[in-house]
Amino acid sequence: MEIAQTIVDIRRLVGVAKKAGQTVGFVATLGALHGGHMSLIERARKETGFVVVSIFLNPTQFGPDEDLDEYPRQEEKDLALCEKADVDAVFAPSVEQMYPSGHCTVVKVEGLAEKLCGANRPGFFAGVSTVVAKLFNIVGPDVAYFGQKDAQQGLIIKQMVEELDMAVEIRMCPTVREDDGLAMSSRNAYLDAGQRRQASCLYRALQEGKKLIESGQVDRDKVTAAMERIIKDAGPCSIDYVAAVDSQSLEPATAENRNWLLALAVRIGRGRLIDNIVVEIPGAK
Repeated sequence: MEIAQTIVDIRRLVGVAKKAGQTVGFVATLGALHGGHMSLIERARKETGFVVVSIFLNPTQFGPDEDLDEYPRQEEKDLALCEKADVDAVFAPSVEQMYPSGHCTVVKVEGLAEKLCGANRPGFFAGVSTVVAKLFNIVGPDVAYFGQKDAQQGLIIKQMVEELDMAVEIRMCPTVREDDGLAMSSRNAYLDAGQRRQASCLYRALQEGKKLIESGQVDRDKVTAAMERIIKDAGPCSIDYVAAVDSQSLEPATAENRNWLLALAVRIGRGRLIDNIVVEIPGAK
């Protein structure tokens, strides 16, 4: 496994692979790798010839009062996990390498970025789309892999790729969960034992929403109210949102939408946890 810390070095490594006729798979991460990341890497390993993982804690997607300084850092462990997963190259640049002095270009995807998480984290998705655009331009992957847990991010990146004519295919992969249903996340490390048990309520709430929809309930307010009750009854928390939206437009869901995205963001202790599932509406066209 090669480790590149500069743009010149990662481009050199990828260039050699492409000259050899290999397809390049890419997984972008903030570091603090967990089972969800490893599932993306595993799929990239199966489907492409040369796998690149970026490890870059991107400061532009953290607001001034958010957890950039506290975010888990485990570089040696991350590199060991990548090597064990047979990653070909890790791109681990410095902030200065990615954002040299005077950097002022921002990539924004209007519309989708203002909904759900975007309503509570202004500037977050501009930071995400900017760094992902830079990483795509630097690495030049054929295929990039993202997790369904970050469904809104996936939609935004797909739109960016389409509208900016980027030559990369985006493949979304299933959310990886703990035994009790909690979606794997680096921020789960913020939870103490009691909060960790409480956090299982998020998946139970999503499953309750799914159950109601599959039984014929297509009033989104009733669905989300039932989900909220489960979350609030589980213990102290702060709900950023519990929503039922169209799975593609993220507009409020209606009975005419074929697929609903049930999505939530909840703060438990120091952790802001997100999750979602897609539910097909019975009888929808």
